[in-house]
Amino acid sequence: MSRTPIRPDSAPTIRALLLRWFARNKRPDPWRLNPTPYSIWVAEVMLQQTVVAAVIPFYTAWMRKFPDVQSLADAPEKDVLRQWEGLGYYSRARNLRKAAQVSG
Repeated sequence: MSRTPIRPDSAPTIRALLLRWFARNKRPDPWRLNPTPYSIWVAEVMLQQTVVAAVIPFYTAWMRKFPDVQSLADAPEKDVLRQWEGLGYYSRARNLRKAAQVSG
């Protein structure tokens, strides 16, 4: 099957089609309710190697416990790891906290 290459000048049309599709089909994920750099960062890290359905309750609890970078940076490591329990790959939680401490 021969494919017609996408022309560079069709990018605006493709963009519009993708945005329209997304508006109709996006999931109501909690990180989309108040999208801040911090909330998206936490979601992206949690979603690494973890399905969305499993992340949602962890994300919601995490954001209640650590609503911003400073609260995460100030938290003892044991509290961060306790909040992460069940997600696995604990280095992700440790690295989130370390990065929060560097940025604060």
